[in-house]
Amino acid sequence: MANIHSRYFEEEVLGADPVRLVELLYRGAIDAARTARKHLADGRVRERAREINRAWGILQELTRSLDHAQGGEISRRLASLYAYMQTRLLEANAKQSGAPLEEVEALLGTLAEAWQAARQSVAPPASIHGSDPVFEAAANAVG
Repeated sequence: MANIHSRYFEEEVLGADPVRLVELLYRGAIDAARTARKHLADGRVRERAREINRAWGILQELTRSLDHAQGGEISRRLASLYAYMQTRLLEANAKQSGAPLEEVEALLGTLAEAWQAARQSVAPPASIHGSDPVFEAAANAVG
């Protein structure tokens, strides 16, 4: 079953435009933070750390994909927010605390909603994130 899900997600990534790829990355990071909280509650240290690292890595890819020349102030603010969330993830891991994970999950949820709203309204903010690094990150998030 996991293999079918992985193949479906891979196909979704390969056919997605840059805005959809950012949405997929947000979804991956949200899932990782949520799963890390579950592992924290169950006392599964290795699994918790792996999911926190996964969320941190997705945020790193999102940061690298920012196009500051095209995205201007919005891309700079996103970079700061991504860095803040990465710090909170490290705190969650070091202090074995669920509160930072909940905060990161909520922030990512808000960003994901904003990207979905942008897609449904006028032209989405594709120029904030470049397409090639986002594609790479989304493809890597599948595995």
